Amino acid sequence: MNRYPLWKYLIIVTAVLAGIVYTLPNFFGESPAIQVSPLRTGVKVDLQLLQKIDDLLSDEGIVAQASYLDKNGVKVRFEDTDSQLRAKDTIQSDLGKEYVVALNLLPNSPSWLTSLNALPMYLGLDLRGGVHFLLQVDMPSALQQARESYLQDLRQVMRSENIRYSKISTGNTSIDIEFRDESLRDNAIVTLEIKASDLTYSVEERSNIAVIVAQIKPEVEKRIQEFALQQNITTLRNRVNELGVAEPIVQQSGADRVVVQLPGVQDTAKAKDILGRTATLEVRLVDEDKMDPASLQAAQEGQIPAGDDLMFDREGTPYLLKKEVILTGDRIADAQPGFDSTTSEAAVHLSLDSRGSSIFQMTTRENIGRRIAMVLVEKGSTEVVTAPVVRAEIPGGRVQISGS
Repeated sequence: MNRYPLWKYLIIVTAVLAGIVYTLPNFFGESPAIQVSPLRTGVKVDLQLLQKIDDLLSDEGIVAQASYLDKNGVKVRFEDTDSQLRAKDTIQSDLGKEYVVALNLLPNSPSWLTSLNALPMYLGLDLRGGVHFLLQVDMPSALQQARESYLQDLRQVMRSENIRYSKISTGNTSIDIEFRDESLRDNAIVTLEIKASDLTYSVEERSNIAVIVAQIKPEVEKRIQEFALQQNITTLRNRVNELGVAEPIVQQSGADRVVVQLPGVQDTAKAKDILGRTATLEVRLVDEDKMDPASLQAAQEGQIPAGDDLMFDREGTPYLLKKEVILTGDRIADAQPGFDSTTSEAAVHLSLDSRGSSIFQMTTRENIGRRIAMVLVEKGSTEVVTAPVVRAEIPGGRVQISGS
């Protein structure tokens, strides 16, 4: 008869028991649930919000199995889908647009199993169902934005080098610069080839007008497209986190497409809405000469001054901003959440790329004592996030967005 040392039997028993314990979560199943998460950085998700949601459900007679707060927001579990759908409508109508209220499924594992990090096996779309999206990045728009950005760079170079030109504009595939005569054009092209080397330059004659045609170099165009694709993948991954999906798939498919798979997600419409949001950041100058109460009142009545746009912040305070956009989000190289060192309130720290840094430095140098507004543009609506006064020239491309 074979005999083994006792410690070997103990190891086998321990391994079997551990396997049983970590298999148990798969037998508890899942329950319909809702997840409440902030739409934007700075919106609080705390115990006060959890209590508010519990009170809303109680007032409507909706029974929740459990509600709790975690790093992704507030989660509430229900016994059936009818309660889940009623709760979603109730919470969404009360909280408004500051929060995302999404349908989801949560495991029914008891807390003692969760504390051991014993989680159910996550199944893919083939076994669990869910949502599959194939998204295409709008590369023509990305390249057109790049051309608009290069146009500003060329304008800045020609102004700093005292190069006189008649007109500069963007076409479908190029930037066209018009000059009064060939000598001005020929002098300009020598300087531009050195100062703006991401572009190729050729000359044309159009109705006796000397023209420089600037186009993005193929290798630069490829780099812009790759950056646009990676930027979209990063953005989509961040948005998927709002849905609290376990083991989502967000990956590149081809040269300009992104595949998103969200196993177990019930709310297809909400997932599509979150993934399809296109928010951009714009930097504009406040029109200080038109910020008096009379001008603001007239603007709100429809008499907006030429060259200005009327916009509001979250509290409804009106601002008259210059139409010219100084910077857009494509000049942002990095963005990190953080806190204001003086007020300790939530803030976003931005790092601009080299061109964005030089534009922002020049803008702040020329507008000391005036206000610069950060505007969030999303789904056709605009919101002034902050409009601080420029106290000094800001070099280095480090920008903080917090309160005004």
